[in-house]
Amino acid sequence: MSTEKIVSIEQLAQRSAELKAAGKTVALCHGTFDLLHIGHIRHLQSASRQADSLLVSVTADEFVNKGPGRPVFNEYLRAENIAALACVDKVAINHAVTAVEVLDQVKPDLYVKGSDYKSTSDDITGNIQHEKDAVERHGGRVFFTDELTSSSTQLLNEFFEVFSPEISGYLDQFKESITTADIIDKLKSLSRLNVLVVGEAIIDEYHYTSPLGQTGKGNVFAVKYNDYERFAGGAIAVANHVAEFTDNVTLLSGLGTTKSHEDFIRTNLNPAIDPVFFFSQDRPTIVKRRYVDNDIAKLFEVYFYDDGPLPEETNRKIVAWLNKHLSEYDVVIVPDFGNGFISSEMVAALSNGAKYLAVNAQINSGNRGYHLITRYPNADFLSLNEPELRLAVHDKGGAIEELAGQLADRLRATHIAITRGTKGALMLDETKTAYKIPALSSKVVDRIGAGDAFLSIAGLCLGGGIAPEQALFAGSAAAALDVQIVCNREPVRAVALFKYITTLLK
Repeated sequence: MSTEKIVSIEQLAQRSAELKAAGKTVALCHGTFDLLHIGHIRHLQSASRQADSLLVSVTADEFVNKGPGRPVFNEYLRAENIAALACVDKVAINHAVTAVEVLDQVKPDLYVKGSDYKSTSDDITGNIQHEKDAVERHGGRVFFTDELTSSSTQLLNEFFEVFSPEISGYLDQFKESITTADIIDKLKSLSRLNVLVVGEAIIDEYHYTSPLGQTGKGNVFAVKYNDYERFAGGAIAVANHVAEFTDNVTLLSGLGTTKSHEDFIRTNLNPAIDPVFFFSQDRPTIVKRRYVDNDIAKLFEVYFYDDGPLPEETNRKIVAWLNKHLSEYDVVIVPDFGNGFISSEMVAALSNGAKYLAVNAQINSGNRGYHLITRYPNADFLSLNEPELRLAVHDKGGAIEELAGQLADRLRATHIAITRGTKGALMLDETKTAYKIPALSSKVVDRIGAGDAFLSIAGLCLGGGIAPEQALFAGSAAAALDVQIVCNREPVRAVALFKYITTLLK
């Protein structure tokens, strides 16, 4: 049976050692192989002709970084497909991002890649060079086959209805205006920007539970406590998103002198971020504790914070810092969570002094009805969800585009984006031209932080001069990746976004 050819990485390494001890040569191929097609088969057959034995490693599901819904076929099916080929000796599932560890263990004579990998400059991950170094470290070399090449991703997109008709139609139209390489190059060009992120540092806690049901007496819902996890959220998460795309990021935020969580926050900041923290004696660092079930559904939420105004002395220091330094930044991104940190004086300084200001004023349980985007007299880019828009203009049933245009005029914004969850998003430019995009992810693990990811990437794009339709696409793709991440466990990685864009536009 072909499944007998499926082994562990350790067993793959042992097989290689046995073959080499017997004077045999060993070739290794590595990949996702999400849809085994004629290009793969010819590649593997060609690889097998270059050595006495061909070993293959298949990327495990959790490391297939091609965006939501991928891989289409799980790791066991993909390994079984490869094992069914007569030219393949053994197959193993690789639980790592790259093949470097496999190469270090297997030490093949040849590491065989397709001709489309010849140019390392085309590799957006940089992994091919690392793999080349690994195989050469053990006396092997890279060999490129010159067979028919085809893309599993493209075939899946075209023939397996991976995307809904609405998404497919949008992507077909979008691809006519820009290539994958062009939009990735534009995102890479953002690295030149000097960016300031201003907002509240929030510690998000998830307390994981298993529901037990109603108690024996009364209408009380009981759960079994399992574990907990802490995440660096709020403006910290936004800064971490931004730092994936530029090395010049400053985070301005407030912490408590007691219960500051400063060590945890600094540990979870991207090293490229320069933090500027102002400490307040009576305001502990905000903690939002959520009790969730096995499916990450929220059961109950507890805020640990003081939402009163900042001490006057702290407020004066922050305003003075802003007035002194705002001119140094190309883009200022403000996720305003409405928990008391950003004062009206800070709003005035930001609105008057930022070269390019991207803002969200979030509505949450602690500020509903009291915290609206209209507190900002002007901004260049407004990013809101639909309820935040409707509350800002006091209109429950009006047309979204019309209301967004009214708000943009009122706040003198050149661009405004409205995120609508499963309905996607839209953006208006300075001429009130509307750009619309469907939701790019059909699977949602956790919605917490998706709006922050959209603000971070779309705001950075617009501040860097990228066209609004392309900024909307990049921000929406980032949000689609973010809803696959539990809370703020990690930022939207630049490489992950580039790979997902590549997947979408195949």
